[in-house]
Amino acid sequence: MKRFAVPVVGILLAAAVPPAVRAQFLPNEIAQRPAHEEFLRTAEIIRSEEIGEGVTKPYKLYLRKDGVELKAAWKNPQGLQLGFLEGWQYEIAAYRLDKLIGLNMVPPAVERDFQGKPGALVLWAQNKYSLLKIMDEGIRIPDEVKDHTEKMKWLTRAWDSLIANEDRTQQNILYTEDWRIILFDHSRAFRSEGEFAKRLMFGRDGIKKQENGNPFLFRRVPSWFVDRIKTLTYDEIRGAVGTTLTDKEIKAILVRRDLLLKEIALMVREQGREAVLW
Repeated sequence: MKRFAVPVVGILLAAAVPPAVRAQFLPNEIAQRPAHEEFLRTAEIIRSEEIGEGVTKPYKLYLRKDGVELKAAWKNPQGLQLGFLEGWQYEIAAYRLDKLIGLNMVPPAVERDFQGKPGALVLWAQNKYSLLKIMDEGIRIPDEVKDHTEKMKWLTRAWDSLIANEDRTQQNILYTEDWRIILFDHSRAFRSEGEFAKRLMFGRDGIKKQENGNPFLFRRVPSWFVDRIKTLTYDEIRGAVGTTLTDKEIKAILVRRDLLLKEIALMVREQGREAVLW
């Protein structure tokens, strides 16, 4: 039985790409996204099992097509659950917006029916640790990748601020064998009501606060990310996300984009371009 070789190849290629500049998904993995999407839509579901964690009751599906086997997570939360607005369509919107921007940190996701219900089917990302495991077990991040992992932490905060993701946890930040960061679980993203349309999730006036009341900051961001979000338009986002987001949700993204750019510009004025942008 053939298995996807992407994770193994990805690890081999990673050594040749400088940590400070490489995307989280490697070039060969990015090139295979259309094939992954088609696989997720059309592969046979050979078995399933409840994942057993999370309030959204996700399933792990085992898929097979043309001798290839892959795993994926399927979930279909909708509406208020435990006081939080959930939407399976936001998983797909996050992936499509990730592709549009070039973030390359969110695994492929498509719409797929399971047990007679529509939901989001997300490719099971190859990983070695979650951030929760690293923190709980005191796993040491190697010195040679600390600069990279710190930069990716701040980029994750900027991304979550752009999409108003109120549920980024240590459990849904994954690390690969070579310390690339993969992000999953976006069913509580794309808020568009109240403070989510007026403030960022992270930053000086961020919604999220530390236990001592101080804000969670994004201290540095890549210049390509800033340049790319500057050019985002409503029509461009609509073309990418399709019907997974409403007009109001797209307009809220653009409001937060402007807030994000203002905060980054203030950081540059105070600290200098080289201290903020890389």
